[in-house]
Amino acid sequence: MSSDELRQVTIFDTTLRDGEQSPGASMNLAEKLEVAQALVELGVDVIEAGFPISSPGDFEAVQKVAEIVRNVEVCGLARSRKEDIVAAWEALKHAEQPRIHIFLATSPIHREHKLRKSPEQLLEMAIETVAFAKTLTPKVEFSPEDASRTEIDFLCKIVEAVIRAGATSVNIPDTVGYATPPEMSERIKSLIMRVPNIDKTVLSVHCHNDLGMATANSLAAVMAGAGQIECTINGLGERAGNCALEEVVMAMKTRSDQFKTRTNIITNRLAPVSRLVSTITGLRVPRNKAIVGQNAFAHESGVHQDGMLKNRSTYEIMTPEDVGFQKSDLVLGKHSGRAALIDRVRSLGHELTPEQVDVVFAEFKRLADRKKEVYDADIVAIIEQRVQQKTTMTWEFVSYELTCKTGQTPNLTLTLKRGDEMFRQFISAADGPFDAPFDGPVDAMFLAVCKLTNIKMQCLEYTIRSVTDGSDAQGEVSVYVDNSGRRERGQGVSTDVFEASAIAFVNAVNRILT
Repeated sequence: MSSDELRQVTIFDTTLRDGEQSPGASMNLAEKLEVAQALVELGVDVIEAGFPISSPGDFEAVQKVAEIVRNVEVCGLARSRKEDIVAAWEALKHAEQPRIHIFLATSPIHREHKLRKSPEQLLEMAIETVAFAKTLTPKVEFSPEDASRTEIDFLCKIVEAVIRAGATSVNIPDTVGYATPPEMSERIKSLIMRVPNIDKTVLSVHCHNDLGMATANSLAAVMAGAGQIECTINGLGERAGNCALEEVVMAMKTRSDQFKTRTNIITNRLAPVSRLVSTITGLRVPRNKAIVGQNAFAHESGVHQDGMLKNRSTYEIMTPEDVGFQKSDLVLGKHSGRAALIDRVRSLGHELTPEQVDVVFAEFKRLADRKKEVYDADIVAIIEQRVQQKTTMTWEFVSYELTCKTGQTPNLTLTLKRGDEMFRQFISAADGPFDAPFDGPVDAMFLAVCKLTNIKMQCLEYTIRSVTDGSDAQGEVSVYVDNSGRRERGQGVSTDVFEASAIAFVNAVNRILT
């Protein structure tokens, strides 16, 4: 079947709204803008940039995304209230293609326990607010929240009413991930059959992953006739997350014979965008994650390897290149030049300015002197740390001196830089994090950063992983800290895990200060 015969499905990305609601996944303004631009380059049709009335920060983020990005619809979320809709429009009004997304819970459990309103009252609210939003912008989406647990008769009634009021998209959310694929399919078919004006709107789905069926439910809805999928990069979202963009897109592409659909997604951008979002949010992609996981195209079984050598299609239904991975890991070393590095960076899906190339090349040379071979993952780690971290560098790691011995408290001297000024802090057994005892060199590093920057933090999470294989591999440290109720993350990469730890703690401080 040719691409012209395939039905177009709209990809509505809500990474910046629902995805950011994942615990620990909040993004600052610069990071949101970077992800938004990456989504444009990926080819998404709609970016839901935030919930403008929820906070001044969300309002500003939606406003800036609306002002900057082009060739994509920018959407702002609003409750079924006029003040929410006005806030959404004020944030969106400079967008090239604005969309207001209104939601109102409709299921019995939400009507009775949350809203305390009758079906008739909700119907009136929905009609009134959709009609009001329509006076501000041509593109209005309506979501009957918890639609999968709403009585089908009432759901059909409210969907018909909002379309009549001007809704150009109607989204059917499985808000708590309760539906099964057959149920989702039947719900979409029922709406198509029973709502007389359904052809005047785009029918959409927004599936959560509480029972691990978000992708399956979304694909079942598409098979039944839905024309839009709401999803996020890496499946980020509330609780267990949302339908993963990379999964539904590659399922429809790989099995176009079944789904008979196509999207505008440039699939070889999937892996780079996945890595970007993972780096910015600090939420790591599991190795066995479908499509973008480190093991997605890895083959260890001898039987599988034999089949792969004879014919790749024996154990690969899509290629690594399809989603932006490289089929081979090109090794660079200390004798490799700038041209080779630039070529490798481009093949990994990154376009850098000349100034950014200078930064990455200098760091690459430093790394090549410290380890024999530099792999693709090492280069990606350098780019993520030196280029993609947009945090204002108030403090910068310079060096440390550490002496430690089993059973004894370590001595540490840490040097940081702020502007052109150097600051040093000596930590010994007499010190403790704000008069509490400490244990081990990493704890000492954390205390020294707190004392030097005068930022009191509690370390909630500390994780370390190897960027590549081998004893000389770079270690990537991720930390999650609390500063008087404000929680931020930090990351650091180095062949020296203590240095990576210091960089991660300093990065967290910089995020607190900005």
